[in-house]
Amino acid sequence: MSLSAGSSPLHSPKITPHTSPAPRRRSHTPNPANYMVPSSASTPGNNPVSQTPSSGQVIQKETVGGTTYFYTDTTPAPLSGMRSFKNYHRTACRAEGQIIEVFPNYHIYPPTAPHVAYMQPKANAPSFFMADELRQELINRHLITMAQIDQADMPAVPTEVDSYHSLFPLEPLPPPNRIQKSSNFGYITSCYKAVNSKDDLPYCLRRIHGFRLVNTKCMVLVDMWKKIQHSNIVTLREVFTTKAFSEPSLVFAYDFHAGGETMMSRHFNDPNADAYFTKRKWGQHDGPLPRQHAGLLPESLIWAYIVQLSSALRTIHTAGLACRVMDPTKILITGKTRLRVNCVGVFDVLTFDNSQNNNPLALMAQYQQADLISLGKVVLALACNSLAGIQRENLQKAMELVTINYSSDLKNLILYLLTDQNRMRSVNDIMPMIGARFYTQLDAAQMRNDVIEEDLAKEVQNGRLFRLLAKLGTINERPEFQKDPTWSETGDRYLLKLFRDHLFHQVTEAGAPWIDLSHIISCLNKLDAGVPEKISLISRDEKSVLVVTYSDLKRCFENTFQELIAAANALNVLLALGAHHTTMKKCGNSEGREGLQALATDVTVFNFNNYSYL
Repeated sequence: MSLSAGSSPLHSPKITPHTSPAPRRRSHTPNPANYMVPSSASTPGNNPVSQTPSSGQVIQKETVGGTTYFYTDTTPAPLSGMRSFKNYHRTACRAEGQIIEVFPNYHIYPPTAPHVAYMQPKANAPSFFMADELRQELINRHLITMAQIDQADMPAVPTEVDSYHSLFPLEPLPPPNRIQKSSNFGYITSCYKAVNSKDDLPYCLRRIHGFRLVNTKCMVLVDMWKKIQHSNIVTLREVFTTKAFSEPSLVFAYDFHAGGETMMSRHFNDPNADAYFTKRKWGQHDGPLPRQHAGLLPESLIWAYIVQLSSALRTIHTAGLACRVMDPTKILITGKTRLRVNCVGVFDVLTFDNSQNNNPLALMAQYQQADLISLGKVVLALACNSLAGIQRENLQKAMELVTINYSSDLKNLILYLLTDQNRMRSVNDIMPMIGARFYTQLDAAQMRNDVIEEDLAKEVQNGRLFRLLAKLGTINERPEFQKDPTWSETGDRYLLKLFRDHLFHQVTEAGAPWIDLSHIISCLNKLDAGVPEKISLISRDEKSVLVVTYSDLKRCFENTFQELIAAANALNVLLALGAHHTTMKKCGNSEGREGLQALATDVTVFNFNNYSYL
């Protein structure tokens, strides 16, 4: 029987889950080559079952929704008692002592790995898609990455700076007549997101206002910074000068991490957090002592920050450089606990003088010691949950707060970093104080990686199904193809239309829409693999029932889509030939014809490559 059919009636579908059943189990896997509905010619007797089948053929019978279907099958029936595997294939032959591996012959969603399932805090998390929290975080990052400004509203922002364009301010721009300078760098600064025209990637530009670079020997340090790649450091990509802002400016280009916020805004933005330290200053009675989980940060979070910051310092110091920006305003937090040290290398350029010409690294040892003190101040501020705790007059009270609420290891680490030593200290000295907490952080990172990999596995399948639906959408309901308005309603396209109804337009016995995501996903996966399983497709007027296999549908699907691609490529070739019509005149008939034929071949291959990912 031919799988092609005539035009479909334009009535609403009356397909129910009972007439389009779920996959049924069989005694054996039928041969897809012999699926057919027998006609009078193929079954001359009144009772098809009573007919003697030809050698090697078996007449099968199936009842679906009260209708009996007959088809022939050349696959020999399995022996009695032998287990069969429907929709599965074997990858090894049976031998004595050999394990038979059985796999599904189409894509299915495996269950969540048990080590990840028991991590999930929510039992009702979606099974087919990534977690809502992760999805929202990624969407927010994408929105920030694609954000742009209206140039008419912000004329002070140039349209292009060196090789960067589409500048977007990441913080409020300073007023033009501002005199107050940055408390960190001693210059007025501003920050932008921009896209590099060389690689079309987003970067973060830190602009130093009114700075003239006099000594270019500092670029030796910049080159050293550009070689540092670390998970807790925002990588410096390049440094350049520009006059695009109507004044001389020095610009540092860093990797852009969308959605990042500073440690200052995350943990030190509450003015009430300083009350415990400021009341004594005014001679009042002390307020209630802050406690963990009731005003103070959990110690586990502080240790997570210590591990990341000390790891960044260790890499920087090992490279012979100094951080010099270990400050809450220059530490970025992305996600929940991920830290990155930002603005590295800025001080090395701004404070470079002629005395360092012979040895730019002469003062690095001194700066590295200052890094350890700055790390101690950051940790103390986190333990007190207040920047007032690191002021000299509040140090004693801050250490009392740490002693009462946190472990002795955290107290000893802070004292070691803030106390002057008679010898040169190293960031490696605090590793014994961190101790086994490092393994806790490593375990947490690996568990997080397991969860993200599980979410990624779901999206891998979803991306494949999207490409399948995109191809199917180019075929169904196409108004006209090659001047044939009935193209999408005839032949193989009619089967694909009925399959679309089978996927999306089923209704219950009461006439209500029957929506089952697992049914849609299962059918699409079987179509993608072309399994030999049969499926009954019913026309919208319920007068025609076609029993086909997914392998037949896949063949119709691929042939139809290739037909569309061939037509699209042919049009591209004609356009290319028309655009290069003058080539034939200049090169002569034979040479021009050969060149145009080569051009047509290139265009065809190019367009097929574009569609290859589908």
